[in-house]
Amino acid sequence: MRIPIPPSSEITPPESFLRRRLLLAGGATLGGIGGPALAAPLPSTRAAAWSIDDKPTPFSTMTSYGNFYEFGPDKDSPAKHAHRLRTRPWTLTVDGAVKTEKTFAIDDLLKWAPLEERIYRFRCVEGWSAVVPWIGFPFAELLKRVEITGNAKYVEFWSLADPGQMPYVRVPLLDWPYVEALRLDEAKHPLTLLALGMYGEVMPKQNGAPLRLIVPWKYGFKGAKSIVRVRFVEKQPATAWTKAAPDEYGFYSNVNPDVPHKRWSQSHERRLGEFRKRPTLPFNGYAEQVAGLYAGMDLRQNF
Repeated sequence: MRIPIPPSSEITPPESFLRRRLLLAGGATLGGIGGPALAAPLPSTRAAAWSIDDKPTPFSTMTSYGNFYEFGPDKDSPAKHAHRLRTRPWTLTVDGAVKTEKTFAIDDLLKWAPLEERIYRFRCVEGWSAVVPWIGFPFAELLKRVEITGNAKYVEFWSLADPGQMPYVRVPLLDWPYVEALRLDEAKHPLTLLALGMYGEVMPKQNGAPLRLIVPWKYGFKGAKSIVRVRFVEKQPATAWTKAAPDEYGFYSNVNPDVPHKRWSQSHERRLGEFRKRPTLPFNGYAEQVAGLYAGMDLRQNF
C-alpha cells in the first residue's frame, strides 16, 4: 500500500526526543530495569511508500510485552532483563555465498540509506497482534554492499548468543544461537526491513536492539533480533523453531488464517489493547504485495 504516514513527531511526543543522549558502551537505562535506553538520536527519517494507516499500538505496550527468549520465557522477561545487552560496539558480519566476507560497524549501517518509518501490522504466531512504526531500510540495501555468488538461494540471520549478557542462553530452551532464514527472493522483497528503531526512537534493547529483521507478512518469530551475522547459503537451512518443533513451526510461517497451529486456530487474533478478536488476514494483509512469491505452492504443506 502506498499511503502517506505522519512524521515521527506526530507519533512520539516531542519531549521524548529531548531525553535522548549518547549511548555509552553497555548503555544505562532511564528509569531503571526495563526503561528506555539512553540512545543517540536516529538520523532524520522519511515517510515510506510501504505503510498502513492503522493506529499504532502504544509504545509502552510494545516495550513491555513480547518474546525474546534469550532473556527469558515470559512476556515481561525482555523488559526485565534486556538492560544487560551491550549494543556498542556492535558489528554485523556478512558471509557464506559471497565473494568477499565483510564486517560492518552498526553505526556505519545508519549511513547506508535514508531511514524510513514504516507502520506495519505485526502478527505473533501465538494469536496476538500489534501495529508498529518501525524505522530502518530495505534489506536490499545490504545487497548493494556485498557480492553474492550464484549459490546464494537463502539468507540466514543469526542473533547474538552471549550468556554473559543473555542469561537464558545457558538454558536449552532452543538451539542457540537463534537463527532464522528467508528465501533470497523473500529477503529482496521491498517490504523486508532491517530495523534500527521504532516509534521515532533507537530500537529498545528488549525489542531487538540494535538491529532486527521485520518481515510483516510472516509470523513475528521470523524476525531475528540483535542480529550479528547474515549468511547466504544454497540449501534451505534449519532454523531455531523448525528444529525445536518442525510440526508446529514451518520454514515459511506466512500468516495464514486457513492453516491452524497444531494447538490453536489462526483464524482470529487479539490486537494488543483490544478486548475482542478480529479476523486474521491472509499474509497479514499484504497478499497483494507478496502472494506472487508463492504462486503454485501448496501453502498448507509449505506452512
